[in-house]
Amino acid sequence: MNDGKLRLGIDLGGTKIEGCILGPDGSEAARQRILAPQGNYDDTLAALAGLIRDLEKQAAAAVTIGIGMPGSLSPSTGLVRNANSTWLNGRPLRQDLEAALGQPIRCANDANCFALSEATDGAGAGARSVFGVIIGTGCGGGLVFDGHILEGARGIGGEWGHNPLPWAEPDEHPGPTCWCGRKGCMEMWASGTGLSGDYKRRTGDLVSGHEIVARAALGEPDARTSLDRHASRLARGLAHVINIVDPEIIVLGGGLSKLPHLYDVLPGLAAPYVFSDVPAIVIRPPKWGDASGVRGAAWLWNCT
Repeated sequence: MNDGKLRLGIDLGGTKIEGCILGPDGSEAARQRILAPQGNYDDTLAALAGLIRDLEKQAAAAVTIGIGMPGSLSPSTGLVRNANSTWLNGRPLRQDLEAALGQPIRCANDANCFALSEATDGAGAGARSVFGVIIGTGCGGGLVFDGHILEGARGIGGEWGHNPLPWAEPDEHPGPTCWCGRKGCMEMWASGTGLSGDYKRRTGDLVSGHEIVARAALGEPDARTSLDRHASRLARGLAHVINIVDPEIIVLGGGLSKLPHLYDVLPGLAAPYVFSDVPAIVIRPPKWGDASGVRGAAWLWNCT
């Protein structure tokens, strides 16, 4: 319950920390961004507390505080786990911030915040169920049903990035080794890292996803093939999720969400793998783009 307060959201990223304040109607009252400290938990904690205090001064009113973060809080210990900002892992981030600021804080995985933002007043507004997908350096996901994040009993709801690629072709098995230690995770196929890896295996040349897109536009066959293979893998992964939770709308976020061809080809590529006679698959770009994470963090305190 928000109790009429303004909502303050923080997006704790690997290189930046961004904060915003939303009014009751979702309008933005303030926004601020700082560099994220690297490799030091205490510095990160101090930076978060300082940014929050600065935004509170700008608001000049009572606020609720939500944090979107890498990894998640363990439901059994309350400690951070699975964060690629590894200095956060094993630390009581929420408890320490609450002690520093003297008020309760809600935390959620950054992909969950993205999904909540787009489900609340973004590309998935009005839908009962939304799957928000992050396809950037990594491959995250979040599920929102009836306006609430589905975290699950273990706090990993929507985390499809470390499931294996479904319906794998012979040359896709067992797949490249993921940072989690397993082989063939969706993260190693559907992310920007996965796209670059596929192109390197074909050509020996390691370039960014944006460069692959540029080369494909110039007609390079290997680049076009890598983009086609990426779309096929992403579609199969999404079909697997559809068969389990059947979301009304899928919203793509992250760097690769800016590739316009994905919205044209993914529904058709996924449809043959979906166990349904209803062919329509709705996949949309995000309304709020890079701002979705911080907005979703603010919406963690949602009015009823």
